[in-house]
Amino acid sequence: EESLHKLHDVFPDSLILAALDLIDQRKGFYFYQDKPAYEPPYFRSIVVTESVTPWGFVEYEVLSSTATHIVYVGLPKTLMSSYCTCPAFNFTVLETGQSLMCKHVLATRLAIRLGLCVKQQISLDYLATSVSLRYQR
Repeated sequence: EESLHKLHDVFPDSLILAALDLIDQRKGFYFYQDKPAYEPPYFRSIVVTESVTPWGFVEYEVLSSTATHIVYVGLPKTLMSSYCTCPAFNFTVLETGQSLMCKHVLATRLAIRLGLCVKQQISLDYLATSVSLRYQR
């Protein structure tokens, strides 16, 4: 609860509520890869997926009601510590400077802090296939 009060000191209520709603809107069963097969799946939020490349680069996919956005947090040596591919980030953060982050970045940071990210390792084969499909046209 103290952390929620700290968020209110920095962000408008509308952004906090939008981020919390985003985290809370999609729920599903997630099977942990490191749990024994006899243990039941756990009910978890699956709105934020953490993807890690073989060389350690991390990106987050955030599901919203209309699209999936890619979020980067903890960017090294940049003016911004976070970035999101959504139009709201481009406008309110980059163009007008009205906000420090969009709801997807805040939702990602909250999901990381609350342990609600589903983690997946990305293999080199997956990357090669993705790139080849993307640029095949």
